[in-house]
Amino acid sequence: MIDIDNQTDFEPDYTLIETIADTLNAGDMELIICDDETIRVLNKEHRGIDKATDVLSFPYDPMPMAPIGSIVISADHVKSGAARFGHSEAQECALLFLHGVLHLLGFDHEIDDGEMRRKEEEIITALGLPSSLIVRTEEEA
Repeated sequence: MIDIDNQTDFEPDYTLIETIADTLNAGDMELIICDDETIRVLNKEHRGIDKATDVLSFPYDPMPMAPIGSIVISADHVKSGAARFGHSEAQECALLFLHGVLHLLGFDHEIDDGEMRRKEEEIITALGLPSSLIVRTEEEA
């Protein structure tokens, strides 16, 4: 189950979001959709980075019957990313959600040997989504 707290007027494709969670057997989680200012405050508070970002993941300590964590997505970044990369806002939100769920599941593209990228690509291909967040970031570097 995904507990959704949408603080914006952006409406994601909830079916696609659920499909991603189900495909990964992710378990229960919270999804918060907010604006750039809210995510900036969270990014500064939890990561020491004073700027808005697209997605943040907050894994919870493993406990029986407890959610695996929270994902926070900036609707402002969803809209600008979709325009920038030429696909729908629903697809951009799904990519950010996928990225966040993988982090909740313990993947970390900053230290693994491409494991997270391969898993993202597997899900992206299966669901017919555009390029992954990791691939786009690598291409921009």
